[in-house]
Amino acid sequence: MNKTPDPIDVHVGHRVRARRKMLGLSQTQLGNELGVTFQQVQKYERGTNRIGSSRLFRMSTALDVPVAYFFEGAETKLPGYNPTPQGVDGETFEKEETQELVEAYYRIADPRIRKKVLGLARLLANGVDEYSL
Repeated sequence: MNKTPDPIDVHVGHRVRARRKMLGLSQTQLGNELGVTFQQVQKYERGTNRIGSSRLFRMSTALDVPVAYFFEGAETKLPGYNPTPQGVDGETFEKEETQELVEAYYRIADPRIRKKVLGLARLLANGVDEYSL
């Protein structure tokens, strides 16, 4: 039986992979945290195996995110979804550039500096020109 993975399962799997990579964890390391093999983690990340609720809860703990994180942007995968443009779509978090930015941000050791970087990013995103800084 050749069944196509459910788009929501694929989305959740991509979010697992993105967060795992963001934290610098291998599939083996995450698998060890969850008590599964790296092959099982691969299947979760591809969406070929569904993640049960108890495992998803443990995964959220291992990856230090709320369970809702895995579903952010999932509505875009539903048939007939027609968004009104606003904010950032779920695909943005799967881009390598986004992951690099987040990884660099969390490598800043001083939380005060991180807060200033976040403030600067918000200013730039809201269209503040260089002379206002």
